[in-house]
Amino acid sequence: MRNDERFEIQRAFDLLPHVVGSSWAVIWFRMKGIKKPTREEYREKTLEFLKKIEPVFESYPKEEEFSEIMKYIEYRKNDEYEKIKTGENKEVEIRYDRYVDYG
Repeated sequence: MRNDERFEIQRAFDLLPHVVGSSWAVIWFRMKGIKKPTREEYREKTLEFLKKIEPVFESYPKEEEFSEIMKYIEYRKNDEYEKIKTGENKEVEIRYDRYVDYG
């Protein structure tokens, strides 16, 4: 698969963890009145909300012409999940710091 064929998926996975996962996690912690969650709690909640959109990741038809992009989507999904768990997603970590500092 050429790089230009997966460009849009790459951009989506660059944004979804913090735009969807972290944003929803912040609101959840605010509504619960939890001002200082641990990093691990924040990462787990971010991942929980990100996983709610998994049906989108699996929405292409199970047809041959989609097989390569589906493999790439599965790879990126798992890679992003791991980055969130280990603290390697810098945008998620920035949002944690901002929430804890400014609530």
